[in-house]
Amino acid sequence: MDPLQIEERPVGSLTPYDRNSRTHSDKQIQQIAASIKTFGFTNPILIDAAGIIIAGHGRLRAAQMLGMETVPTISLTHLTEQQARALVIADNKLAELAGWDEDMLKLELQSITAMSEEMDLDFDLSVIGFDDGELERMLLTGTDGATDDDAIPSDVEKRCEAGDLWKLGKHFLLCGDATSAEDVGCLLAGEKPQLCVTDPPYGVNYDPAWRN
Repeated sequence: MDPLQIEERPVGSLTPYDRNSRTHSDKQIQQIAASIKTFGFTNPILIDAAGIIIAGHGRLRAAQMLGMETVPTISLTHLTEQQARALVIADNKLAELAGWDEDMLKLELQSITAMSEEMDLDFDLSVIGFDDGELERMLLTGTDGATDDDAIPSDVEKRCEAGDLWKLGKHFLLCGDATSAEDVGCLLAGEKPQLCVTDPPYGVNYDPAWRN
């Protein structure tokens, strides 16, 4: 395979792949455009021999938003049609499988912010892609302050343990495990329940978004 070459091509000569399954919101396109304005067009658009985009649909839209006449491209002429179509998906999906080292990320963002302050530069961290809430959380540094009134004391005395049963008027409260037949039997003491409020299944992440 010959070395890949970067070539500037007119924006109008590129064709989006009509079966591209990746979507881009207007907000994301604006973020990509802001990134290009700040850092330059650092990631060339990948195309096939006919100029159909394999990777970089969002970057093309951002370039159009910025009024760019040409963009850097790399023509992947060595790929078969099957490989090119698969890469359209893989280029997006494989990136999703990466994670973040949260501690290292926070350290780096704090260092970038400190450099801006030292050099008196007005660097907008929003071009990185995190929203304001995420940036605020990661840029917070630990400081001594007043004790939270709701904080649990570290030396709190234990008042109950597994197996303790309380009688509250006509009701009973057990410190136990709802998945344990023995604990349930201890609480019911032979009585047949009329109502059971549960939250199954156990051991599965709960996503409250289903309510929406």
